[in-house]
Amino acid sequence: MKHRFKFFSFIGVALIVSACQNQQAAPTETTYTSGETSVIIDESFAPIIEDQSYVFEKHYPKSKLNRIYKPENEVLNLFLNDSVRVAVLSRELTADEAKRYQNKNIKLRVNRFAIDGIALITNRSNPDSLITVAEIISLMKGEPGKIKSLVFDNPNSSTVRYMKDLAGIKELPAKGIYALKSNPEVIKYVNANPGSIGVIGINWVMQPDEDLEEIVGRLKIMGVKNLPGKPGSDAFYKPNQNDLALEMYPLTRNLYIINGEGKPGLGTGFASFIAGELGQRIVLKSGLLPDSIPSRQVIIKNKINN
Repeated sequence: MKHRFKFFSFIGVALIVSACQNQQAAPTETTYTSGETSVIIDESFAPIIEDQSYVFEKHYPKSKLNRIYKPENEVLNLFLNDSVRVAVLSRELTADEAKRYQNKNIKLRVNRFAIDGIALITNRSNPDSLITVAEIISLMKGEPGKIKSLVFDNPNSSTVRYMKDLAGIKELPAKGIYALKSNPEVIKYVNANPGSIGVIGINWVMQPDEDLEEIVGRLKIMGVKNLPGKPGSDAFYKPNQNDLALEMYPLTRNLYIINGEGKPGLGTGFASFIAGELGQRIVLKSGLLPDSIPSRQVIIKNKINN
């Protein structure tokens, strides 16, 4: 779906206008496949959720998903403050976070639906296309090394949190680390600054927006080697589906849809769709690794000669 964002924007405007015109007829209750609900989403995963939402609403025309994209910290705040009851995150809630729903006697439903590889991208003119996890950790700690800079999508994003956890640090160093405002900005920055390395979800590279396609074509994905003694320490691996499935690529994270509706509703239906056969096929096509590999049916026809 190369032109999905412009097309989705058009569809979104049409739906909003239609909803305003038919506000009195809007359903007050939702079912698994009808009604309206909001979903708060880590903006790192916008491409895959846009694809999933588009197909879901096409299959169930009486459904409407209001998609809200924010950095991870803002997603958590809105979800935990009960502003939105369905969230897409790259981590599960902590015990303390989950208590907020438990105290309201609401059972949280958590579904892992994909595995994402955090890609390190650089300009094709950069002669170096290999990097080690040890080098990444050194830079995250502010130590000198061959890597001059890492560029992130947002200071409050899940990729920043992931790399801080990887390096075992609480604060980012003053030099060598840059945080912009979005994933598209990272792509554009790396294109304009050949010596930089961007940190981005692989989905943004595999399915770029139309206005980013040409720029992405001028970038390359770096190979990453893990720390000694860990899987993926024998060679440099890339975040493709094969290396993700073999657990050889070092920088991976799970994608979860967390439902706190507390009762059957459209959020439950959407979560079931993503985890189902069609939803997992959409994940497979996106370049991420599905939680469950969709089955393939091979039909063999015998030709009988009379």
